[in-house]
Amino acid sequence: MTAVLTLAAETTDDPIYQTDFIVEMLRQTRALDSYGQWDGKTPQQILDSYVLTKERKREIPVIGDPDEQIIARVKSFHNAIAVLIEKECGLMAVPFVQLTHEGFGRALIVVGKLVVMDRTLRDVHRFGFESLSKMKTEADKYLGVALEIIGKYPEVAGL
Repeated sequence: MTAVLTLAAETTDDPIYQTDFIVEMLRQTRALDSYGQWDGKTPQQILDSYVLTKERKREIPVIGDPDEQIIARVKSFHNAIAVLIEKECGLMAVPFVQLTHEGFGRALIVVGKLVVMDRTLRDVHRFGFESLSKMKTEADKYLGVALEIIGKYPEVAGL
């Protein structure tokens, strides 16, 4: 983890690259890179595919099927949230992402027997965020709700 953090620190002055969530996103994205296409890339290059500006969004058709790279990004995002839940509460968090070939489905994160995040996914072929800070804000929102649920039902989360 320190190698990723060090790489992030060397390549940019933007403090967002120092946050736990962005560091974990880099780890998760690299972990799903079985062919080494992210080797030698900067954090900005790796995370650029998560940024979907209005211009980029206009280029994507309204109807479409997600490819493997998009599915990997969706999984990385939810995996990173699950890791941060584990880090905060010390209990194993397991993400489940189920998608149809058309890009509809659900993302769940389960801690013990407790569902701490349940998110409906639509139009996954257009998965992305306006900026890295918007992505982090959304992840922080899910993390906060999940930790609140765990705090409310610790006996179920600990099963």
